[in-house]
Amino acid sequence: MSCLSARTGRQRQRYEGNLRLVSGCIPYRWIKDSTDQTGETEEMIEVLMVSSPKRDDLVFPKGGWEDDETVTEAACREALEEAGVKGLLREVPLGIWEFRSKSNLDLCCTEGGCKGYMFAMEVTEELHTWPEQNNRSRQWLNIKQAFSLSRYEWMCSALEEFLRVIEEERKLEKQDEDSIGCPSSLVADVSESQTMAPPKCYKRSSTMPHHSMNSKKNILSCAS
Repeated sequence: MSCLSARTGRQRQRYEGNLRLVSGCIPYRWIKDSTDQTGETEEMIEVLMVSSPKRDDLVFPKGGWEDDETVTEAACREALEEAGVKGLLREVPLGIWEFRSKSNLDLCCTEGGCKGYMFAMEVTEELHTWPEQNNRSRQWLNIKQAFSLSRYEWMCSALEEFLRVIEEERKLEKQDEDSIGCPSSLVADVSESQTMAPPKCYKRSSTMPHHSMNSKKNILSCAS
C-alpha cells in the first residue's frame, strides 16, 4: 500500500456561490511509435485517465480545491492521489468549466454544481503505489481513444484546448529552436508538489532518444 494518503472530507473545501471549486489536469506523455524512412523516430502523445469509483467510465484526475493550497497545488495533489503521477504542470489553466456531478456519491454541493480548473501535466514519474489505487485504475490512451471515452462535453472541450496548447507550444519551439531553455512562465516544475474533430492520434518526429520541456525541437503533427 502507498505510504501517502488521500485527503478526505469537505471541511477545507472552497466554494464560489453554490459551486464547489475543483482542480484537475490532463496528464500526458510522449511514447515512441515508429521509425520512418529517414531514420527519425516518431513519438505519439498519450493522455492518462482514471476509473470512477462504482461507475463504468473514465475521467481525468480532479477533485476539490481546498483553502490551504493554490489551484495548481490542488491539481498536482489530485493527480498524485487519483492517478499516482507527478510531473510538470503548466501554470496557465487549459480553461474553466462548469458542470454538474452525475453521481449522488460525488455531489459537488447541494445543487451538484462544480466549477473546474483544468491544467496540462507532462508526466515525469509514475508511482507503483498511490493513495486511491484500490478504488481507481489508470489507463494511458491515445487522443482518439480519449475522445471516445470522454462521456461529458466539458471533458471533450478540455481535450480540444489541450491539443491547441500543444500545437501552440510547437510553434513557439519552432521559432526558438536554436535557443536553449524554456521560459519559466510557460511551465512550473511541480513534480514534488502534492471544437475540432478528434484526430486519430497526435505525433511528432524525433531523432533524439529522450525529450524534456527544455529540449523539444521536433515537429508535432496529427496523424492522418
